[in-house]
Amino acid sequence: MKLFSTLYRFTLEWSRHPRAPWALGVLSFAESSFFPIPPDVMLAPMCLATPRRAWWFAFLTTLTSVLGGVFGYLIGVYAFSAIEPFLRESHYWQSYQSAVEWFGAWGFWAVFIAGFSPIPYKVFTIAAGALSMAFPPFVLASVIGRGARFFLVAGLMAWGGARMESALHRYVDRIGWVTVALLALGLLIRR
Repeated sequence: MKLFSTLYRFTLEWSRHPRAPWALGVLSFAESSFFPIPPDVMLAPMCLATPRRAWWFAFLTTLTSVLGGVFGYLIGVYAFSAIEPFLRESHYWQSYQSAVEWFGAWGFWAVFIAGFSPIPYKVFTIAAGALSMAFPPFVLASVIGRGARFFLVAGLMAWGGARMESALHRYVDRIGWVTVALLALGLLIRR
């Protein structure tokens, strides 16, 4: 079943639509709490198509993603027991268990890393709420992590054009994991 490739194609088609900014906002919100497709797949082509609006698209993506993260946080606070059976049966359970461990060790930095990297941010937003992470540091880590990611993507697309988009698409997972490894190493050295 090709559910994700279908969703991916649908998302790319929407990036060319006149109402694409609305779709980008909805996608960014949804991805931060329950949807599997990252907003980068719309953000990058939109920034390529209209480089002069790249910073606006990055701001919109960051804002709606953080709002979606707040929704995920609220799911964790008020509805975790309702979604826990689904989480246990899904491929996200292992990620959730990792999120719990990361919160115990790093707190704020766990949200920041998840916000910037290819780690499923939605799992961390729900875990933050379920584990009663303080709300202001959660929002701050989300703004910094998500903002850094989306402004980097927008800047690279506006600056590098189609060549950069192709390279980013090919290496985004590697770049994300290297960043996570460097941040984790830095935190371990700091301890």
